[in-house]
Amino acid sequence: MTTTRDTTKSEDRPITRDDIHAKLNELANPLDDGVAQAKSVGVAVAVAIGVVLVIGAFVFGRRNGRRRSTIVEIRRI
Repeated sequence: MTTTRDTTKSEDRPITRDDIHAKLNELANPLDDGVAQAKSVGVAVAVAIGVVLVIGAFVFGRRNGRRRSTIVEIRRI
């Protein structure tokens, strides 16, 4: 099996470090935009879950406290 390659001007010169860097940046830029959007959504979801957990802990702790609390009556003699 042989593969065919298009002959272009870029093959006339050696590939430099700058060529590789430019190509990697070209490939990574669309990914950076998607990562930034996903990261902001992830942070919002994490904050929402944290708020729900804190409120839930407060409500259940308050409920248990009311259920287990002792009523103490103080009378003056």
